[in-house]
Amino acid sequence: MGSLVVTHPFHPLAGQRLVVLFTKRRAGSVVFVCASGVSRSVTLPQEWTDRAEEPAGHRLSAEGLSAARALVNALASRRIGDDGGGS
Repeated sequence: MGSLVVTHPFHPLAGQRLVVLFTKRRAGSVVFVCASGVSRSVTLPQEWTDRAEEPAGHRLSAEGLSAARALVNALASRRIGDDGGGS
């Protein structure tokens, strides 16, 4: 399995190399279960490690923009549907 480096800037183990015990899928995403001290383990999402996919060259990908637009539309339609509860 090897090892990985924790890259999430706010994680207490950020910058540390951990031994990977095994990987599994959780909610459709890859997570790593790693050794962390004596008789302890920590589970990390792939995105919080050096094994994450490289970020897109742009701030938002086309898929990200599409998802953001869908969210804005959903929120806007919800507000229009309110019974005069606007500002």
